[in-house]
Amino acid sequence: MSVKTLCRGDLLKLFKHGVSASNKCVRARQSAAAAAGPGRGSTRGYYNSGKDWLQTPEKGARVRVVDLRSDTVTKPGPAMRQAMAEAEVGDDVMGEDPTVNELQKIAADMFGMEAALFVPTGTMSNLIAVMVHCRERGDEMIVGDLSHLHIYEQGGSAQLAGVHATTVTNLPDGTFDLDQLESKIRHGYPDPHYPRSRLVCVENTHNIQGGRVLPLTFLQEVRALADKYDLSVHMDGARVINAAVAQGVPPSTILQHTHTVSVCLSKGLGAPVGTMLAGPKDFISRALRCRKALGGGMRQAGVLAAAGKLSLLEMVGRLEDDHRSAKTFAQALLDCDPPLFAVDLTTVETNILRFRIQEPSLSTSEFCARMGQVGEGEEAALGQGIKVLMYPHYANSVRAVWHLGISPEDTQLAISKMQFVASQYVKEKLRAQ
Repeated sequence: MSVKTLCRGDLLKLFKHGVSASNKCVRARQSAAAAAGPGRGSTRGYYNSGKDWLQTPEKGARVRVVDLRSDTVTKPGPAMRQAMAEAEVGDDVMGEDPTVNELQKIAADMFGMEAALFVPTGTMSNLIAVMVHCRERGDEMIVGDLSHLHIYEQGGSAQLAGVHATTVTNLPDGTFDLDQLESKIRHGYPDPHYPRSRLVCVENTHNIQGGRVLPLTFLQEVRALADKYDLSVHMDGARVINAAVAQGVPPSTILQHTHTVSVCLSKGLGAPVGTMLAGPKDFISRALRCRKALGGGMRQAGVLAAAGKLSLLEMVGRLEDDHRSAKTFAQALLDCDPPLFAVDLTTVETNILRFRIQEPSLSTSEFCARMGQVGEGEEAALGQGIKVLMYPHYANSVRAVWHLGISPEDTQLAISKMQFVASQYVKEKLRAQ
């Protein structure tokens, strides 16, 4: 029977049968996952969802979830939702959305740049910057070997823009050696054997290195070296507002040493979507074309831009609370008895905390799994079940990130859970001896 001869009732029956079969498959997979238990799968990556840790507690159980996986998990509050609902909108691709236009002006003024562009994501924003700075396929950018742009953005600069990357070694504070940087600059152009150096990229704060803030002197020296060789400097400033708060300076003080910057609105600043790309007017006019080519033109985007406005105007001051909470948890790790954890307090500068486990028999994956489930005897010991979500991270460390969804009380709950997990692990180890 052809599709054309099927009546409406037959199609409805087929659809219902397909949905039923699909639901059975989903339930089977869920049952298998539940039988496997939390934390038994492959080692969890940086961007995995971790949903197997988020088991629904039994009815009546008192369980609190403290989500420290990332500051991307924030949700807009009532004021932000109201601003979005009431936003004045127009067609942004035509340049007619007043809320987007206002957001772009606010961002440009705050960053000390001539112009700014509202972009859906940080990955797209960085890619656009690379495309505009590196105008020809085969041009080269110099990036840190542990930078987000190099590791976590799928190689989009090569994949989509035809731009080659060479790396310098990121130091523990997120910087890199300037002599090494200078050695990576190509001097052979137009010799056909070599790419042409066009761009230096820095990341501030530095994600993998634990939210480290780049010193202003380092940025000044990078800019001087770039100017010497007629290179541009782009900052992946996804969390540059955190850096500004930590250093006690306006963002423009940091960004005066860069040509362009990408600033995320949907991390610590709490917007649901969006990144600001800022730089000179001619750069932004070319960036606008790239945004369109990449599918980033979002018509009535004022609904989203309204949240971004609130982020920049009202959410900056509270970032200091996140920094303070991260330091509080770090101190608790050091004070933990038994002493299972290692962390350098001087490196805890913003809202990202990286720490290591000193006990060789306790892996980062197992620790995170224990933190993410309610253990035996936990409710009796702590008065409630607590699930603290965090990730195994780079170089056998654990990463935890504070954000507006985490209150001081949540931080204390996370500390209590950490202490409980540590004590339970030691007791189990002693019993096994």
